[in-house]
Amino acid sequence: MRSTVGNEENFVEYLESLVETKNRAALAALRRGLGKPPGTVTEMHPIVVPMLPKNASAEDEEVFYLIAALFSLHQMNWHPAAEEKGRTNFGASFARLRTSLGGERSGSIKSSIESRFVALLNSHRDDLPEHLRHAVALLRSHDLPVDWAGLMRDIRDWDRDDRRVQRVWSRAFWQSVAQTEGGHTAGGVSNKERVGSDPSQKPDG
Repeated sequence: MRSTVGNEENFVEYLESLVETKNRAALAALRRGLGKPPGTVTEMHPIVVPMLPKNASAEDEEVFYLIAALFSLHQMNWHPAAEEKGRTNFGASFARLRTSLGGERSGSIKSSIESRFVALLNSHRDDLPEHLRHAVALLRSHDLPVDWAGLMRDIRDWDRDDRRVQRVWSRAFWQSVAQTEGGHTAGGVSNKERVGSDPSQKPDG
């Protein structure tokens, strides 16, 4: 059986070529797949099928259809620089979304972003397309890129028993939160504030 691993970059380059050549008809056909079960929209077949690896499983084919539909919604690809390799996953995109928010209502908005991210991490594989559609739309509204090839690989591994993908996304998101907010822990309380709230605790040193 021919593996689909390694075909992600080629497929994303193909999708980007549709944008570069202004193939609006093809992109419109891909958009028809939004909100539909992957692989069930007939108009997508002429565009996606030629790029499917031979002997790909039904689950792998669904990933290609899902990414094609989502890309048509948000055609901005995160091309990682050498120093960013491995650090451009979807959790990192959501971290950039949270960091970009500001203004008087930033606290409640950031809390909403965190809730959406947690719901995404907890989603069942069957519910993942719907959660991703809303998440990608959010990123699009703030002009933030997605590492589409990386997302393809992560969707394929979503149901791993060790939940590696979810842990990697969580690390990228929450480490960014800690760095941008001076070591704040869950609940918005910093480590320093937590120590200072109890007279029996003293800072190290």
